[in-house]
Formats: sequence, structure tokens, C-alpha cells
Amino acid sequence: MDRKEDIRRAVEVMKNGGVILYPTDTIWGIGCDATNPEAVAKVYKIKHRDDSKALICLVDSDCRMQRYVRNVPEVAWDIIELATKPTTLILDNAVNLAPNLVAEDGSIAMRITNEPFSKELCYRFQKPIVSTSANISGEPAAQNYRDISEEILSAVDYVCEARRNEHKPHDPSSIIKLTENSTVTIIRK
Repeated sequence: MDRKEDIRRAVEVMKNGGVILYPTDTIWGIGCDATNPEAVAKVYKIKHRDDSKALICLVDSDCRMQRYVRNVPEVAWDIIELATKPTTLILDNAVNLAPNLVAEDGSIAMRITNEPFSKELCYRFQKPIVSTSANISGEPAAQNYRDISEEILSAVDYVCEARRNEHKPHDPSSIIKLTENSTVTIIRK
């Protein structure tokens, strides 16, 4: 299957409230429509994760990020521009997202992906996509497709074909929390 068809199928599944497995700019992720509370609830259930722990979502551009965060702090753009590896920002005042995706303090963890497959997937979907590691909560994250457990594989509605044969180390993203008043806290390097 070619990349265009792979992305078309993944988008269709997410538009219908389904959950996908897909390669990201870091590790393999479980994804869904970040604006659909029922789909987000499915992801928590698949991971056996408490829904009080917020999930990351991916977007394809700074314009898309600004649709889902009220008042992105100016320092965020500097961090994004200067980052040497994928960097997730935890930003205050999330809007237009599934309520069960947003942390209790109203923040959201969001990352602009530059990896070709996940970037095109986000672009074609036209909304943020949940991106949480493809593992049961508390177990090691799946760096490559072959690391994903059968339990996870059988629980999702679609598994992307892209990068399934890849086998190399992948690191999770850096995580930086930014508050509205531009306080910067490094959560994970």
C-alpha cells in the first residue's frame, strides 16, 4: 500500500471515531481525533490509563497549534525554532479539544511534528491527533512497530503500514511546560 492510501485509511478511521497506531517523529503512537471525547476515552481504555493523566497531541503547523491554545506564549515559538529534537510543549488554556484530553489545570501537551508521515497525517486530518506511546500504561514504550504488544495491536481500529520494518532506537520527545506568563519548566530533556 502506498503512503497516500495508508494516510487516507487512517484519516477515515479517525473521522469515524476510531483509534489508530502510527509512527510519529519519536516512537510509535496510539492516536485518535483529539476533539472527540469518545475516541479519547477509547485510548485511555486501551492503555489501561487513568484519564486524569493528560495525553500529548500532534499537529502539523504553528497555525494549527494556535487554533487549540488560547494565547501561545511568545517564548514557545523560540523553543520550537531552536529545538534540536522533537519537543512537546505543555501550554495553558487549551480550547476546542476533547475535555477528557485536557489536564485539570486547563493545559494541553502539544507538539508540531516534522516527521514526513505523521506531518502529512496531521495535515490531511486537519485537526490535532492524540499521540500517546503504543503500550499499556507502565510498560516500556514501543520504539518500533515490532515492539508493540498483541494486546495493543488487536485493540485499535487501524494500524498504519508506514515504517513497520524500521528497527532503530527512538527517544521520546523533550517536554517543556510554559505558563501564560512565560515561566519555563523542563519536565523531560
